[in-house]
Amino acid sequence: MTDRPIRVLLAEDQGMMRGALALLLGMEDDIEVVAQVAAGEAILDAALAHRPDVALLDIELPGRSGLDAAADLRARVPDCRVLILTTFGRPGYLRRAMEAGATGFLVKDGPVEELAAAIRRVLAGETVVDPALATAALSAGPNPLTSRESDTLKASADGATVADIAARLHLSESTVRNYLSSAIGKTGTRNRMEALREARSQGWL
Repeated sequence: MTDRPIRVLLAEDQGMMRGALALLLGMEDDIEVVAQVAAGEAILDAALAHRPDVALLDIELPGRSGLDAAADLRARVPDCRVLILTTFGRPGYLRRAMEAGATGFLVKDGPVEELAAAIRRVLAGETVVDPALATAALSAGPNPLTSRESDTLKASADGATVADIAARLHLSESTVRNYLSSAIGKTGTRNRMEALREARSQGWL
């Protein structure tokens, strides 16, 4: 810890939420919000320009997710701690966040004092995770889907045909069918749209 304020980058796509968080965190004597961005692809450039101590990232952002951005920051701005703050407390998201290098994961319904304390703790080298979510993640187990199964499910989100998916992913139609069938089986659902919904609800996609 240093005598200067903790420099925070804030990534949140909802303008009102972003402004409120910046205002509330700015009221803390030892925290300064040095950058605010609304889209995932803006996070790395802002971090390189402002060199924050902590990046506070939402997950579902336009362009690039907060989880992808966390991996970018680990590679390009390794001194910046990443704290995920999301509405969606899904076990799969927590696992993916930790794999991407995040050192904290909180849901948005907590008090701002808790968030400020979490920022201080991750900067001090601690890992901060919402307790209920940590328990749920342990009981849920790892993501059962392979990367190819996940890609195939995501490619089917817009109602694309098997032929469309095959062309998009440069796979044969039979391979696409096999991946979809496997994903349906692993999610315990009846069809690919149900499998997609279940995978998303678990935070696997």
